[in-house]
Amino acid sequence: MRVAIIHEWLQCYAGSERVLEQLLICFPDADLFAIVDFMPASDRGFLKGRPIRTTFIQRIPFARKLFRTFLPLMPIAVEQLDMSPYDLVITSSHAVAKGVITGPNQVHVSYVHSPMRYAWDLQAQYLKHAGLERGVRSAYARYMLHKMRLWDVRTAHGVDMFIANSSYVAARIRKVYRRDARVVHPPVDTDSFIPGIHRNDEYLIAARFVAYKRVDLVAAAFARMPGRRLLIVGDGPERQAVQKAAAGVPNIRFQRKLEKSELVRAMQSARAFIFSAEEDFGITMVEALACGTPVIAFGRGGACDIVEDGQTGVLFEPQTSEAIMVAVQRFEELAPSIAPRRCTESALRFGEATFRMEIKDAVNSAIEKFGPFSAASWKSSLSERPSREPDADVRKRLRI
Repeated sequence: MRVAIIHEWLQCYAGSERVLEQLLICFPDADLFAIVDFMPASDRGFLKGRPIRTTFIQRIPFARKLFRTFLPLMPIAVEQLDMSPYDLVITSSHAVAKGVITGPNQVHVSYVHSPMRYAWDLQAQYLKHAGLERGVRSAYARYMLHKMRLWDVRTAHGVDMFIANSSYVAARIRKVYRRDARVVHPPVDTDSFIPGIHRNDEYLIAARFVAYKRVDLVAAAFARMPGRRLLIVGDGPERQAVQKAAAGVPNIRFQRKLEKSELVRAMQSARAFIFSAEEDFGITMVEALACGTPVIAFGRGGACDIVEDGQTGVLFEPQTSEAIMVAVQRFEELAPSIAPRRCTESALRFGEATFRMEIKDAVNSAIEKFGPFSAASWKSSLSERPSREPDADVRKRLRI
């Protein structure tokens, strides 16, 4: 069996690349395709020197920095990839990879990190963040996103099996494509995040300072709780808003960046980890749990798959600073009954070995269900079909 894996684009080693890494371990002989490959040498270790077949967008001037601006061209680019030599095609998709063209004698399994957020339910937020709410540029952007939606739905028919990275994404797939999806959670390196010995009374949030992460809400909540300490790790375009929400209070401290080992120690020693975003999954929540640290999370998105309310943490709604304050109070009441060992055991559900086992099982199921018929079985199935000639009773009813 010849296998092809199509990844959206290779730029840095992040969440979707962790999935790709494990797919390459599961299918070591697979050929790898990407729309563009600008992965720096320092991040390419997981590829193990594997050649990458890219599209024409790779050769467009200034594509290294501006390839995302060529989104309208990406459907054309991915459709130009020749999949005809392959029996099994696996796409790792959060934008256009699932639109690759396959034939009736091929099985196409698509692991979906998310349907295109900016084209579907989060369009208004993205346009607002990009300053495209009004004007000619806004009209053009809305038109292009409309065309992308039409293409996105049409190409969903070419996928034999959808795999979603969370129940939340499975629900979005059902809403957008009217298809069921099997849930296989992303792989998390739980071996690197282990319980510590000492724990302090400081709460922790680690996230990029972008609008949808809502770090500002956590800062505002703790600014109103002077008796509780908070460490905020991260940086980004919303830094000024986060610092403003913190109001310079002494119980909140900032750390722009931590090395992985330092982040592990911060998670090991934190009283609880706070996650305020609505994410498709949320790997950092699993990493915190692996350290034996409970999680206080916004109760939508992937958090509902990860945090067991009252047992490994607390879920809160709505997405406000007041709700975070109530959640912290509730957590402190429940804290004596939340065992670090329970948190660690819960995180092991998302380990890399578990991912590999589940993804292989899903792919095998797809092959068994959607694999091509042999000529003999196809002829046999034809011979077993009932005659199309109507019987006597039918003839009588139809007055033939």
